[in-house]
Amino acid sequence: MNQHDIHRTVETVFLMERTRLIAGLARTTGSLDLAEELAQEALAAALVHWPKTGVPANPAGWLMLSAKRRAIDLHRRRVTARRAQAEIGLARSHDEEALHEAFLDGLDDDIGDDRLALIFTAAHPVLPPDQRAALTLRLIGGLTTAEIARAYLTGEPTIAQRITRAKKRLADPAIAYEVPQGKERPPRLSSVLEVIYLIFNEGYSATSGPEAVRAPLCHEALRLGRILAALMPEEAEVASLLALMEIQASRLGARTAADGRSIPLPRQNRALWDRLLIRRGLEGIERARALGGGTGPYCLQAELAACHARAARFETTDWARIAALYGDLLALQPSPVVALNRAVAVGMAQGPAAGLQLLEDRSLASTLSTFAPYHAARGDCLERLDRHAEARTAFTLAASLSGNDAERRFLEDRARLCG
Repeated sequence: MNQHDIHRTVETVFLMERTRLIAGLARTTGSLDLAEELAQEALAAALVHWPKTGVPANPAGWLMLSAKRRAIDLHRRRVTARRAQAEIGLARSHDEEALHEAFLDGLDDDIGDDRLALIFTAAHPVLPPDQRAALTLRLIGGLTTAEIARAYLTGEPTIAQRITRAKKRLADPAIAYEVPQGKERPPRLSSVLEVIYLIFNEGYSATSGPEAVRAPLCHEALRLGRILAALMPEEAEVASLLALMEIQASRLGARTAADGRSIPLPRQNRALWDRLLIRRGLEGIERARALGGGTGPYCLQAELAACHARAARFETTDWARIAALYGDLLALQPSPVVALNRAVAVGMAQGPAAGLQLLEDRSLASTLSTFAPYHAARGDCLERLDRHAEARTAFTLAASLSGNDAERRFLEDRARLCG
């Protein structure tokens, strides 16, 4: 393996292990900034050593061990600095010994899942919800500020500012940086659920990069959702979110063609849908209902996904029910993206003219003017109304606004085929 290949391997392994490194180090050091710094130092060490010694048999373990050694060295330097203030020749105090041992033990303390623990920790009540979500999506989801900004329909500087402020607030010594236990968890749950679902969404419909789907993000969100469901089995919205993700994930194998292009829902081969995941998702919806969560936002979204899962063919989809569910969700959680999805569903249930009328609402059009899916939805309605030139313009604009290569190619194809 040449040096270029080794460097690429280092970067790939680090990208995959970055969140686990940061989660474990943040838990033991109590500092997100320090955890990120230690992780970067481990990457730098790998870039120096691996080209000389070769890629280790367990590259992820090597990175973690390197980061831990740097954490231990830093802790020892701090202990030494404190000791230097005492009289020369005094032995280390009992308290210092205990502190050092506790630190070492903490590096390997298994609390169940470091990533989920860090999501709960970062969802601290002292942070506003928007800062909690931005910080955790960056650290745990590994999403870029641009990807987070697109998820929230806002600018990158705004997201960067939220992350910086959140880190600064959590660095305050007066704030206990620790994993919440018992009754401390429910107040943070809504933020935790939001982060897990946004990680899943970025995997299911990637907003940037060459691929339409980032399956590893979906699988990571599912893993976190399953751990959370076992941790909080009486929470209806936890069961609902897991059900929603399982039903959505059932379609991953049918969403892209061999050349990487997106396959829209009407053209997907439903034989490729994972029936086990669908069954588990439907069972999860029933479990959420039994827990009294039939009207929660994630339960409504799970019901929406179930409408597609139950339809044997696209033509038999119950669009009237989907439109009604989106109406309920819009009343519960007003959002321009929910309004967009409702308009699409109305367009399918009542015809493209009805959908287009909702899409061309002045407020919605203004809010979503730079949102590629909005213009794609307009293009679809216009094409079905045989207004081909306008549809071509809408699809072309949607393609120009998309940050995802596969989605852009798909939209450009739609524009070329108009008329």
